[in-house]
Amino acid sequence: MHAWPASEVPALPGKGRDLRIHDTATGGRVTLAPGPVARIYVCGITPYDATHMGHAATYNAFDLVQRVWLDTKRQVHYVQNVTDVDDPLLERAIRDGVDWVGLAERETALFREDMTALRMLPPQHYIGAVEAIPGIVPLVERLRDSGAAYELDGDIYFSVEADPHFGQVSHYDTELMRHLSAERGGDPDRPGKKNPLDPMLWMAAREGEPSWDGGSLGAGRPGWHIECVAIALDHLGMGFDVQGGGSDLIFPHHEMGASHAQALTGEFPMAKAYVHAGMVALHGEKMSKSKGNLVFVSKLRRDGVDPAAIRLALLSHRYRDDWEWTDQVLETAVERLGRWRAAVSRPDGPSADALVEELREALSDDLDTPTALAAVDRWAELQTAEGGTDESAPGLVSRAVDALLGVAL
Repeated sequence: MHAWPASEVPALPGKGRDLRIHDTATGGRVTLAPGPVARIYVCGITPYDATHMGHAATYNAFDLVQRVWLDTKRQVHYVQNVTDVDDPLLERAIRDGVDWVGLAERETALFREDMTALRMLPPQHYIGAVEAIPGIVPLVERLRDSGAAYELDGDIYFSVEADPHFGQVSHYDTELMRHLSAERGGDPDRPGKKNPLDPMLWMAAREGEPSWDGGSLGAGRPGWHIECVAIALDHLGMGFDVQGGGSDLIFPHHEMGASHAQALTGEFPMAKAYVHAGMVALHGEKMSKSKGNLVFVSKLRRDGVDPAAIRLALLSHRYRDDWEWTDQVLETAVERLGRWRAAVSRPDGPSADALVEELREALSDDLDTPTALAAVDRWAELQTAEGGTDESAPGLVSRAVDALLGVAL
């Protein structure tokens, strides 16, 4: 599966700062100081509907992580998956009377278009669950053969007790874990499971549903969590720098994925930091496909909204915060974009050297984008009120905003 085209990231004078970011697993900030190549895995979409603001906010957060790393002169090895076979996708295809493969391909293509428009840096490896199945099967077989997994009526389940570190990503109590498991695709009430929290690794073929050759597992399809584990281990290995996604993936997805990988390898941890973006609400409720309260990136683009303004709207909130999308959020972003573009369109202006360092400091401080935007606002206001004589300043501001914030002026 191919990703989307990359926009050029301008080089800036000097060098950026190492990223200090909140790690869910430890509950505090950690300083990420990767080697020459930083490694990041971000969980991708289940393509049964278009990209909404919640998706965009999540991918924007991890785009910023990459930009901070690139500014420190590191290379970035970024991997993202597409869950292109899953119950919600199959259910939507049946509801709409369409082929599930065609639905997945169409929505994945639209996602690529949205990511391109928003100037999100593409992953080096963009892997669908279906194409990953040949690598998933042997991992499930290994877990079963080692006693870390077991069979139940043809399905294969992972035993959470096989990982002594289970629970150390979310730190949730058992009651909350059981509630979230039931809410987010698990089956804690299924009779015969060793532990209600045990997640499915391999679903035996069901009549009327797609299935693949599972070797000694029999025909079927993979569970949700093992998909990401197989892709991450294949392309990044254990101990990569950041496992990213929305905060709704903390449990069960990231907790279970970590336990799968740790049981497979005997190594801990799977990732050095587990980083999670907040949820975006509309009319007081979290945007979700099940509720239908969505603001789509593609719809805004069709309505003539500049993607740079959409990105500025996302940047106006700290990535970890839950926030609400409103018309005012977008209007403020459109106005800000206009002010910034007017400011950099002049032939000279006040020095921007200090601004570049302010942007670097703000972003290295747990991706503090509101502070970063305020710094550019101040430079634009000074440019409007007093101007300056530095002919290089407008160009430097444009490059810095593009390189570090992903906004083209």
